[in-house]
Amino acid sequence: MVSLFQLFSIGIGPSSSHTVGPMRAAKTFAAKLQSQFGLEKIDSVHVDLYGSLAMTGIGHGTDKAILLGLEGETPEDVDPDVVESRVARVQNEGTLYLMGSHKIEFDPAFHLIFNKGKRLPYHSNAMRFKAYDKLKNEIINELYYSVGGGFVVAHEHAKHSGANDTVDIMPFPFNTCEELLTHCRENSMMIYDIVMENEKALKDEVQVRQGIFRIWKVMQECVERGFHQEGILPGGLDVKRRAPEMYSQLMHTADIDDPTEFMEWVSLFALSVNEENAAGGRVVTAPTNGAAGVIPAVLHYYLHFTPNPNDEGIIRFFLTATAFGILFKIGASISAAEMGCQGEIGVACSMAAAGLTAALGGTNEQIENAAEIGMEHNLGLTCDPIGGLVQIPCIERNTMGSIKAITASKLALRGDGTHRVSFDQVVLAMKQTGEDMKSTYKETSEAGLASHVPVSVPEC
Repeated sequence: MVSLFQLFSIGIGPSSSHTVGPMRAAKTFAAKLQSQFGLEKIDSVHVDLYGSLAMTGIGHGTDKAILLGLEGETPEDVDPDVVESRVARVQNEGTLYLMGSHKIEFDPAFHLIFNKGKRLPYHSNAMRFKAYDKLKNEIINELYYSVGGGFVVAHEHAKHSGANDTVDIMPFPFNTCEELLTHCRENSMMIYDIVMENEKALKDEVQVRQGIFRIWKVMQECVERGFHQEGILPGGLDVKRRAPEMYSQLMHTADIDDPTEFMEWVSLFALSVNEENAAGGRVVTAPTNGAAGVIPAVLHYYLHFTPNPNDEGIIRFFLTATAFGILFKIGASISAAEMGCQGEIGVACSMAAAGLTAALGGTNEQIENAAEIGMEHNLGLTCDPIGGLVQIPCIERNTMGSIKAITASKLALRGDGTHRVSFDQVVLAMKQTGEDMKSTYKETSEAGLASHVPVSVPEC
């Protein structure tokens, strides 16, 4: 089982698996050095990146995340406005401060190696950290995997990464949607009630609700900030921010006779978030950074374009979306390096469709149907970011995922909940599709759009 506050975590862009996960891994390693050996014994640290982290890590900011994590920063607390200056200091001075206090030499070109073309067996997103003493003796050698959505697994726990230490105290554990629905039927509960009871095994209900509204507040702030940040996104593709101009146009040229105008607003909400993400701003991993715009966009749709939205609907949305995010993480993966973009936009679309259906009063069967539709029509979606940057097609892809989620919810709510393909079946299809997909289409920027659009950005 996974908590809502693991699936929805506050961090910075542009990538949950390439930025957020590596920063957490680096901080974990540095903290282990401090607690087990004492930082004064450490003379140098070397980091090796493999698989997708090596192929597209520069474009995703993995190098920056590693440096900040070694200095003790976390995705939740680091100030996005000082990231560039902090990284520049390390690069210019050739030193960093382990856990913010112990100065060591660190030349990124020598101590941080991108092993392109090399992949370790367990997962594409692998990081090996080594620490040495003043006599150049290796003190510790640790391997971590960034498995999607900011989740990090140490090598010794890799075989058990689907398990969770809290599962035994969860009153309603589930590994499939059928198990989840069985809990609902046997206890006359809604899906969001089941998730709330599980969360209450870790926090009291007041804390859960407060935590959800904190996440929602950060999402709203991200959308609002994106409305007003103009300019060119970093990375070299010369992608212009579109959200500010689109926001101005919609505010001043609204067409009340156009019944499809809500779609432009939904697209704007998603664009705003993912332009902020591409710029390294503060976002909520939902359940990944590359797909961070879908759920906020659909929640804004609920707030502004549905009758009688309320706080309870927002709570139900998050709890319900969490249930299906858990099922994808258990049954397949939320890592584009494993599943392609069906594991990111597809999962976010499915989660948002389920959440919206719950917020609008749908039955458990309608909620499951919406979640199934949301993924069914994202099966096979590849991850092929041009130049290794979370920009093209990633930003626009969030707008498509948001509209699909709303359509899936509407289709489900028009029915009685009966449907031919179950959610569990579509998860199995997703997993098989991801396993069959060539690795070049899974976040390596070696195929698809990335291989057919000439770019002048630095090699990633």
